[in-house]
Parts: sequence; C-alpha cells; structure tokens
Amino acid sequence: MSAMARQSNAAGAVTNPIRVMVVDDSVVVRGMVGRWIDEDPNLAVVASHRNGRLAVEDVNRSNPDVVILDIEMPDMDGLTALPLLLEKKRDLVVVVASTLTRRNAEISLKALQLGAADYVPKPETNAGVTTSVDFRRELVEKVTSLGQRARSRSGRTGAAAAAPMPPVIGRPSPAAKPKAAFTIRSYSSIRPRILAIGSSTGGPQALNALFGEIGSAMGQVPVVITQHMPPTFTAILAEHLSKSAGRPAAEGKDGETIVAGRIYVAPGGKHMILAKQGNDTVIRLTDTAPVNFCKPAVDPLFKTVAEIYGNATLAVVLTGMGADGAQGVTQIGQAGGSVIAQDEETSVVWGMPGAAAHTGQCSDVLPLPEIGRKVSKILLGGRP
Repeated sequence: MSAMARQSNAAGAVTNPIRVMVVDDSVVVRGMVGRWIDEDPNLAVVASHRNGRLAVEDVNRSNPDVVILDIEMPDMDGLTALPLLLEKKRDLVVVVASTLTRRNAEISLKALQLGAADYVPKPETNAGVTTSVDFRRELVEKVTSLGQRARSRSGRTGAAAAAPMPPVIGRPSPAAKPKAAFTIRSYSSIRPRILAIGSSTGGPQALNALFGEIGSAMGQVPVVITQHMPPTFTAILAEHLSKSAGRPAAEGKDGETIVAGRIYVAPGGKHMILAKQGNDTVIRLTDTAPVNFCKPAVDPLFKTVAEIYGNATLAVVLTGMGADGAQGVTQIGQAGGSVIAQDEETSVVWGMPGAAAHTGQCSDVLPLPEIGRKVSKILLGGRP
C-alpha cells in the first residue's frame, strides 16, 4: 500500500506512516525489503533506488524519514552517498545494511561516525535475505523505532510519530520530565572493583565518547561491555575503543582472567558472563539461546557481575532499543552496586536506559557528556 493511499484510510488507521527509502543494488533485496516495509501499517516505501547517486538526487523530492542504505553499490556506494544525503536532509535517519565481512564491518562503523543512526547485518545471499526472520524483524524494528524518535525530536505529528517506541518500554510522554518518572537510589559507598557497560543502538558512538573521557581513570578496574553487535563487528569495535581509551581492548575469550586496566567486549553471537575461579574472575562464553532477542545480551553479564562484585559494582546503561539490561540493573541495585543510565535527550533510542531508569535501581540518569566525568570521579575514589 502506498503512502498516499494510507493517508486516505478510514478513521483509526495510520494516516501519516514513517516514510522509507530503500537503496540497494539488488532488485531482489529492494523488492523484498519494500514488501516488508509496506506490510507494516506504520511504515511506507516512498522511493527505491539501485545506487547512492539516484538516492541523493531524489531525497528532497521523496522526502523520506528513514533511508535503508546498502554499502556496496555501483556508481556511488553507500559510504560516499551518506554525507551527501545528510547534507540535503539534516534530520534524515540512515540505517546501513551490510553483509558480515570485516571490510563491511569497518565501513559500517565508519558510517556511524559520519552520522548513520544504526546498521543491520544483511545475509550474504539474496536467498538468505528472503528467508531470514531475524533480518526482517531487526530491520523493521529499527526503522520504526528510529523513525519515531526522529519525528518526536523534530516535532512532527501523526499517528506513527505519536506511537510508543517498540518493543515494550515504559517510556514517559513528551510532556513528562524523565527525572519525575522514576526513583533514584544512593550510590554505593564502596569504591568500584569493576565497570560493566551495556549498550545497543547508538552504542558504538556513545562508547567511543565515553572511553575518550574515562580512559585515564580506569587503571584500577577491569571493564566489561556487552554491545548488541554481530560477529566481526565486535572485534573491530574493541579496536576502536582501545584507541579512544588508550587502553588494551579486545573481545573476551573463554577462560580468560580479567585484569584491571583492560576492556573486554562480548563477542558477537555469544553471551559473555563472569565466573570465579579460585581468587580470579574469569570470562565464560556461552552459546545458549538469545536473551531479549539478543546475543550477546546485557542481562546475563550484569547478573554475574552483581553476584561476584556486589556493592563494588559500577554499571552504565547507554543508548539502545528494547529493555535488555533492566533485569541485570535490578540485580546490581539489590546487591548494593551503583548504576548510571544515559538520559533520553542524548540517547539515539531511550529504550534500554529508559527501562533501566524505571527499575528504580539507578543512582543517576545523566546526559552522555556527564557520564564520563561522573564515572572518572568515582573510579578515582571521589564521592559521586
């Protein structure tokens, strides 16, 4: 169903769906993704192009809210087209779709630095695209959530813009002030012996900014991170974080003893948890089912951090879709640890940090620039 047709639907139907442009050199992918988008009543395809040049030329006319952008295309690739699209439409949301090669992972992370909102790993073959339930679910969820967030920030109205953000987060209304919507508990009086971080959509950008602030202060604690990312991407993320923090960072390895001053990133496709082995704390990688539709997931990591470190835990929940991490935040808070959640205004999506805030177990809800300063102060032994 076209966007124009939907605007004339009967009362109660979506009258202003999120407008989506699909840019991919494969006619099969464009057709399949276009059908998925048009089957969702909150979304509508307004343009479909085979390369970046055509997308750039058409973006003002078709006026999309969200662009799904392939990386490898003839004439003009996605990375070249991205800044040109954002220059023409500053509030445009771009979701990069790329296959799981190291080169494409590098390009996708570069795209995030250039202003893309998020990425979706694409199956390597057209047949994989047509049969992948996970790819379809993740793509539609991200387009919907990011499109709604962009409309909310720009003040645009419409049924789709006003709808709550999926999956199922208790999100304050635009008129509500976040600090009035949840309870804040006191920080632990114990100096942290670990820093645990969970993030998703918008997380790579937030993590790099955070580690640029706290790198010099984290010499006395290990740092463990679960960022929702596929394999290959997490290894490259760790390399980027090492540069930002000036500290060694890598994917966690099964059986590895964690030590102060190092950053351990949960590898894509595995859950990373912690366990005691004598006097040491070691990493365990598990291949169990996804948690909160995610693998790796934040909740399993936070749960084991709470069990081992208790009130000597400092955790941070950064921008991301969904509610992953909320159960772990509750366990950390009940064990006497401290949790900081990113605020709504500076989050790309206030799903995970919003869910964490609403547990009543956070000690602060702060803008991203303030989180780094607060964490550094706490890690260096200062009073919160």
